[in-house]
Amino acid sequence: MKLTIYDFDHVIDRRGTFSTQWDYIADRFGRNDILPFSISDTDFPVPVEVQDALKERLTHPIYGYTRWNHATYKDSIVHWFERDGHTKINPDWIVYSPSVVFTIATLIRMKSDPGDGVAVFTPMYDAFYGTIKQNDRVLIPIRLAAADEGYVIDWDSLATVLAEKQTKIFLLTNPHNPTGHVFTKSELARLYDLCQAAHVFLISDDIHRDIVYPGHSYEPMTNVGTSDVALCCSGSKTFNTPGLIGSYAFLPDHDVRAQFLTELKQKNALSSVSIFGMLAQIAAYNGSEDYVEQLTAYTKNNMELVASYLEENLPELQFSLPDATYLAWINVSKLRLTSEELQHRLVNGGHVGIMAGKTYGDTRYLRMNIACPKKKLVMGLERLKKGIRG
Repeated sequence: MKLTIYDFDHVIDRRGTFSTQWDYIADRFGRNDILPFSISDTDFPVPVEVQDALKERLTHPIYGYTRWNHATYKDSIVHWFERDGHTKINPDWIVYSPSVVFTIATLIRMKSDPGDGVAVFTPMYDAFYGTIKQNDRVLIPIRLAAADEGYVIDWDSLATVLAEKQTKIFLLTNPHNPTGHVFTKSELARLYDLCQAAHVFLISDDIHRDIVYPGHSYEPMTNVGTSDVALCCSGSKTFNTPGLIGSYAFLPDHDVRAQFLTELKQKNALSSVSIFGMLAQIAAYNGSEDYVEQLTAYTKNNMELVASYLEENLPELQFSLPDATYLAWINVSKLRLTSEELQHRLVNGGHVGIMAGKTYGDTRYLRMNIACPKKKLVMGLERLKKGIRG
């Protein structure tokens, strides 16, 4: 197979494509004339294998209702997870879902009652706040230690929370969003054992699993245990295909899987997959490993650029290279500004859109999506400096 060399330095104009990040930036930051580093998609083209698969399917002029429950779809997922040489995935575990958050919301309703608690590590992915609240559940936060402390888990607090009668679900992101921490197999095993002992259902959102930096290793929760566990995932963050729609989950328990499929099909009529989303994932998982390798190397260099720039130009900002993801979690607490004051400076002074840490539950931070060409990243860092320095 011919190796494709990707030019991630190439700038692609995304304006005029109905892009949430570029065309509707005023919805989030209040003005249109800013450079965005916000929502978690990338400014990179999708793999050539995905482009070729979609172009070929476009030549067929009918795009009817489409099935996902077949070997071609499931085997691509099994292949992708089993590349590490030790992971084993039973294809019967796999179910389709239109999105990871839909899966999580459905499982929360299935495995708990209104008023029950959902425990999470904070800071956390912002969509979960609404998902938990709007499903009439109670968020129970357990704060991770800061980056300079290695994002250590407070195991005593965790055990106490899980043992409470109200706690029915633990919701994990691995790798963690927004910190970029990858949980070790021993951490996952200890968490799993605590959930088992307390009869707490464990949901793991592993959507950022592919972008992991040297020295760290991703492990799926299903390698630790398969009882009262769900693993949710998608190729959309890695291959930049969220606009094509589609995700999947591993539900090892037969009864949980059957109930989820009832929710998906009979209750919500969402079991017909997007043909382009399905084909994009199959093509990527079967042929785009080189894309991920090059993407990971590029975003690692971007992370190192952020670190060196901040050290030289904004030393009061603290930043530790993450284990994974293309999300830079930057500590701005030494500025002694409120989240609102800092955002005002960045948006109206620097004309740059970087997510406030408050969105994820920690006012001391900014979350900057660095999955973009270096030229854009350098411009964003200069605007960050201008916003802070004036």
